[in-house]
Amino acid sequence: MSISTKKGHLSPEFALLGFLYDGPMHGYELHRKLVTDLGHVWHLRQSEAYAILKRLENHGYLSNQPVQQEKLPPRQLLQITPAGRSHFTAWMETPSGSSIRAIRMEFLTRLYFTDRSEPANIEQIFNAQYTETEKQIERLTNTLQNLPSEQIFNQMSLEMRVRQLKLVLNWLEDCRTSFNRETPPRPKEIK
Repeated sequence: MSISTKKGHLSPEFALLGFLYDGPMHGYELHRKLVTDLGHVWHLRQSEAYAILKRLENHGYLSNQPVQQEKLPPRQLLQITPAGRSHFTAWMETPSGSSIRAIRMEFLTRLYFTDRSEPANIEQIFNAQYTETEKQIERLTNTLQNLPSEQIFNQMSLEMRVRQLKLVLNWLEDCRTSFNRETPPRPKEIK
């Protein structure tokens, strides 16, 4: 009973688990934290957050404890379980996929939690994403070179993806420098 940690599994579940890694929270404050800190990364309505939290609880990644309130129904205090910690840690150690969407969502979420908990690993996470993106550019370029000339629309699609990923490499370098880490910059190669 596990929610997938494979590349490209784009779900805010890991962001929610990451916030709970620091300590228990109520669902409402958890959603507010997500909106405040990662709201432009994950666009998530409160009802969607509650559905994901329920699914995580059903998988054994979260537990909840009712907290009594005066004249109100009890609030649910959510806490990450040992299985949830393992699940989150495994996801943190898995490189993001190399699609633009995976980089924008998963990579940025991993970067956020790495910066909060293990800032010394920032360089490692940038290097892993850079390498993954370079490999994808190489795969797409090889596919493009082997396409028959009459497949013009497939060629155009692959060319666009290669160009987007080359821009992502530049963006990754810009982000890396914003962390003011002492790292020699990678050469920029855009064709």
